[in-house]
Amino acid sequence: NINLALKSNLKIIPVINKIDLASANPDRVMQEVKNISEIKEEEIILASAKEGIGTSDILEAIVKKIPPPKGSSNLPLRALIFDSIYNPYKGTIVYVKVVDGVIEPGMIIQTMSNNIKYEVAEIGIFRPKMQPIKKLTAGEVGYIIAGFKNIKDTRVGDTIIDASNPARESLPGYKKVTPLVFCSIYPVDNKEYENLKIALEKL
Repeated sequence: NINLALKSNLKIIPVINKIDLASANPDRVMQEVKNISEIKEEEIILASAKEGIGTSDILEAIVKKIPPPKGSSNLPLRALIFDSIYNPYKGTIVYVKVVDGVIEPGMIIQTMSNNIKYEVAEIGIFRPKMQPIKKLTAGEVGYIIAGFKNIKDTRVGDTIIDASNPARESLPGYKKVTPLVFCSIYPVDNKEYENLKIALEKL
């Protein structure tokens, strides 16, 4: 949502994609973008990922407009959890942005919300599939596999720290989302309630 991005003082790179389609109407879309924002026409990049149109302009805009990551690899580890997935063989895999410090396999880490400790088994980056690497440093985004068994222990917005050299302050996490739609699901057999609960937590 562009309004939320503007309120958060994020840099906006306006791109109109798929201009190669027969039904494309970039002039109309450009006018709509101008009507709902303060974006100027000359800032809008016309692109087609399929045809490679505008790709270099987008990359150039990213370099010019997006500020480099802040933080230092020399400070104690602080990594922000921004997502997680469940793997039946590896447990919960957390996606993190390393703000300070370095994380490597073999390290003992913990989350600031519950102080539970885990040993890092694997770290990696996305290219776009998961690719293991030797370490993640400040400013990098990647994943951590450390035997997280419960998704509740890897809450989005939580901070991962080094158990042997813990950072004192957590990172400003995401705001807790307020549910707008509620739904109740029950198993046909009440004995399966716990199994259903566990299955839904893994989704």
